[in-house]
Amino acid sequence: MTPELERKRLTREESRQQTRSRLLAAAAELFTERGVNGTSVEQIAERAGYSRGAFYGNFEGKNALVAELLQRRTDRELEEVRTLTQDADSGADALDRLRAWNRARAPHLPEWLALRMELVLHALRNEELRPLLGARERLVRDAHTTGLEQALAAHGVTPPADPALLGLIVHALEDGLLIQRLLTPDGIPDDVAVDAYALLLRSWTALAQHPPGADSTQTRPPRPS
Repeated sequence: MTPELERKRLTREESRQQTRSRLLAAAAELFTERGVNGTSVEQIAERAGYSRGAFYGNFEGKNALVAELLQRRTDRELEEVRTLTQDADSGADALDRLRAWNRARAPHLPEWLALRMELVLHALRNEELRPLLGARERLVRDAHTTGLEQALAAHGVTPPADPALLGLIVHALEDGLLIQRLLTPDGIPDDVAVDAYALLLRSWTALAQHPPGADSTQTRPPRPS
């Protein structure tokens, strides 16, 4: 292949990626505003500035677009957190960075959470998308699990329970706290999920250091003579 043809091919690929990105961005806006079921392919194409044919030239259908949107959102958020924490000086520094990240995205929480809920509900209603949603959730839980194992190891303890269970608890708690933060914002800080994680980490560290029954011989009252 000549350099000229290679440049043209690269230009076509860049153009295709730009089209896909605009369609995905338009879909994210519309799904947030109207829901997945309330948004048509034609509306997505129109919002992005393309024709219906351009949509089907990039996606087989709306489910295929939802699948890619789920993948991109998960990958982007994981990468943002990884980039924030990978060169942190300490666990406390990592938590401070996560707090700042949560505060920075707080103004966009309504749109972010509405879109997340719409994608989750759509995937739950469509059997072909449910395995993908499960895989995405496991990916996030695995990231939490790895982070917890590293944090506990830094405190010189082993996890007091199955690390996968601890990661599941953190992930589920984060979702629930963000919903509570959105619906009842008074008294709930923007970085509440980080505060909850820090509390769990301290509790699990203490539990690992002093498991139930470990000091029973010292704490049991003396038997009468």
